[in-house]
Amino acid sequence: MNYKTMLHELNEAKTYIQERISTSPEIGIVLGTGLGNLADQVEVSEVIPYTEIPHFPQSTVEGHDGKLVFGTIQGKQVMLMKGRFHYYEGYTMQQVVFPIRVMHLLGAHSLVVSNASGGMNANFEIGDIMVIDDHINLQPDNPLRGPNIDELGPRFPDMSETYYKPWVEWALEIGTELGLNLKRGVYVSVPGPNFETPAEYLFLGRIGGDAVGMSTVPEVLAATHMGMRCFGISVITDLGVDGKIIAVTHEEVQAVAQESEKHVAAVVTRLIGRMESH
Repeated sequence: MNYKTMLHELNEAKTYIQERISTSPEIGIVLGTGLGNLADQVEVSEVIPYTEIPHFPQSTVEGHDGKLVFGTIQGKQVMLMKGRFHYYEGYTMQQVVFPIRVMHLLGAHSLVVSNASGGMNANFEIGDIMVIDDHINLQPDNPLRGPNIDELGPRFPDMSETYYKPWVEWALEIGTELGLNLKRGVYVSVPGPNFETPAEYLFLGRIGGDAVGMSTVPEVLAATHMGMRCFGISVITDLGVDGKIIAVTHEEVQAVAQESEKHVAAVVTRLIGRMESH
């Protein structure tokens, strides 16, 4: 797809959504596996199924609803994705990040992403919550590859502070206020859909990763390209430490994520309340 066609499709989706909503979102939020109930914190104004939006991909993964939710959290206008898209589903990277670009065109200046991930850090336990302070991209493609869309951002975006440092620190402070022992670390993004082997967990830990998952980084790359500030948070749903794995199923991953979701929701809700309005 050439960039003119992509811009046309993005603007068609933006226009359709604009005609359905009453306000402009400040903050975009992507809800990961088992974390969809963060939407319960929203004072909802509109809900739009993905199936109704021109050119929007459709969710195929269990636990991902497939709806845009608009409303307010802590007085901030938000736009939530209940259901994200993954490269392993067969989508191109341009399709994976299509909603993030639409968020920005609608007015969102910031992005909050959540996910379920496997822990490699020996200090982590299943059910821990990790604030992402950096990432390693091992996806086989990049949403910024190809002709640059100058209308969205620069050819070579700076990644020196991909996850906005004040928000990382604020989130850790909020965790302390709530009595939570939040972790912080580096998230590694891999293509999936299989879970990692013992040797892969060992390798990912040795290259600097604390947690691994199959999402998030493409979305953050697209957001950073457009000048959006980003915050990421992971629920550690399984472990692979020193080459030893606690085996899990997707259903077990969902169950752990759902158990921790009230804590994730509390942290993100308070953090949004502290974010600056632009």
